[in-house]
Amino acid sequence: MWWQRRSLSIYWYILMFLFSVIDALSRARAPYALVGGYAVALHGAIRGTIDIDLVIRFTERDFKAAERALRTISLEPRLPVTASEVFHYREEYVRNRNLIAWSFVNSDRPSEIVDVILTHDLAKMKVKRLRIQGRMIRLASIEDLIKMKSESARAQDVEDVRALRRLL
Repeated sequence: MWWQRRSLSIYWYILMFLFSVIDALSRARAPYALVGGYAVALHGAIRGTIDIDLVIRFTERDFKAAERALRTISLEPRLPVTASEVFHYREEYVRNRNLIAWSFVNSDRPSEIVDVILTHDLAKMKVKRLRIQGRMIRLASIEDLIKMKSESARAQDVEDVRALRRLL
């Protein structure tokens, strides 16, 4: 049926976008871990999402590498700030401006969004590696995802925590 073909093409497009993001991060040697809906789904809980959420280490080098990587695939920061500015003022942005994610978007394809989470440091998280179609994908552990999502009051995060706990 036409709607099944359309659904498959949307899933293929989303998977290709995920691959382009992780390939760009790998080329730039930008350590990362997926968090958010993609990580929940890749751990095995049914979950739909469009944007890609990830964490990086809190070093200026890694902020610059992530920015460079995302720009190579036509993603630009939504806010006019550089990696160095985000790194140096991260705590102030989170505390005083409630900016929990440094967002990147493709202006030609607005559904292509990557959020770099500013409230959690990759260096303090456990990472699971998962091979999909020859690519190594890094995602936060179930325990770290539960911790992150428990800190939020969003309804989707509460549901994600329930689903992740069932996987343990």
